[in-house]
Amino acid sequence: MELKAGDVVMLKSGGQPLTVAEIKAEEVLCVWMGMEGDLFRETLPLATLARVEEEDDEDEDEDEDEDDE
Repeated sequence: MELKAGDVVMLKSGGQPLTVAEIKAEEVLCVWMGMEGDLFRETLPLATLARVEEEDDEDEDEDEDEDDE
C-alpha cells in the first residue's frame, strides 16, 4: 500500500480515522483529533494501517436532492 501525506487511514483493528502526516520507510506518523479537541500524533507501523476510501456518495446524494426540487 502506498500512502502520502494527507491520506486518511485507520488501524486495521478499528478506531477512528487518522491523517497521515509523514512516512519514513515502514513507519507512518499519524495525527488525529481526540473527542475533546486535543491533537494527537503517533508513529505507527505501516502494517497496522488500512487506507480509508473516500466516499463520493454524499456529493451524489446532494446533487440528486437538488434535481428533485
